[in-house]
Amino acid sequence: MKSTTTRRQFIQTLSMGAGALALPNMLFRPVKKKLGIALVGLGYYSTDLLAPALQQTRHCYLAGIVTGSPRKIPVWQQKYGIPDGNVYNYENFDAIAANPEIDIVYIVLPPSMHSEYCVRAANAGKHVFCEKPMARTVAECEMAIRACRNNKVALAIGYRMQHEPNTQELIRIGREKVFGKPVLVKASAGYFDGRSGHWKQKKEMGGGAMYDMGVYPLNAARYCIGEEPVAVTRARHSTKRPEIYTEVDETTHFELEFPGGARAECATSLGMGMNDLHVDYENGWAGLSPFQAYSGIRGEASDGRRFDARIPSQQAKQMDDDALSIIEGRPMLVPGEEGLRDIRVVEAVYEAAKSGERVEL
Repeated sequence: MKSTTTRRQFIQTLSMGAGALALPNMLFRPVKKKLGIALVGLGYYSTDLLAPALQQTRHCYLAGIVTGSPRKIPVWQQKYGIPDGNVYNYENFDAIAANPEIDIVYIVLPPSMHSEYCVRAANAGKHVFCEKPMARTVAECEMAIRACRNNKVALAIGYRMQHEPNTQELIRIGREKVFGKPVLVKASAGYFDGRSGHWKQKKEMGGGAMYDMGVYPLNAARYCIGEEPVAVTRARHSTKRPEIYTEVDETTHFELEFPGGARAECATSLGMGMNDLHVDYENGWAGLSPFQAYSGIRGEASDGRRFDARIPSQQAKQMDDDALSIIEGRPMLVPGEEGLRDIRVVEAVYEAAKSGERVEL
């Protein structure tokens, strides 16, 4: 009897060990309740939106900064209590690998620098949040995805709208065919940018309306229809300020065809304001206006329902969702592959605008 009990205990112990070996390694090391984020690039978005949002987050916090502007360092340190050891520049950035206080690197740089810093952050063993657009080219997106996969770190793209509750409800309506299948999406995103000589007007830095704002209507068309487009049609660029927009597009219109028969009519601009998303379904409609404003998202549907959920900060919700996914070992809501899919279409939009022809994807 004793030997049987011993054998049974041995088998149970062995089974438990085998099961444990099959679980993710992260379950066997202490997991922080809050993850430290280093912001890379301290321009407007980091200064006015991300840093304040990180004072509201529950699952992550502002731990460090990376900047090429020494004059900004004391201001940030005084305001947010960032220690000297968590301050980096673009030359010593790779030393971040040895800093256990920083778990995530959030890349808030011009698009031309996104892929490089995704790769460097991944090689340093840090999880990566990357602002949209993910990169300038499909090849750059693939490079970033590969680096994160090889280094076993997470990669999330900063499409904050997919974390926003009103947008999520619109996505649900399409996915569950509440009004039947989506038939037509009309989406537009733009604002008047009065600057000149900014990186958004420089091709080599990833400027242009299609990259900066065009990914909003493009991404919206994809998540509202729930399919990947098969072709770009009727793409065209225009400008009212040719003396400023000499290298990139100021305004772009384009249409998308989807495999199920749905279409999308999209527009984007750095020369005029536009901020609407409308979806026609087989048996109704729904829309958001504005659909990507920092101040909040509002909308309504043909059955009288209203989209009026309010959250304190879109950026805080996005970062908390992504940090919690890392802590719990879950897939990202908006992974690198999502950014790649958009850039594949962006490249096709430019090709279609140049040729005047329909471009298949």
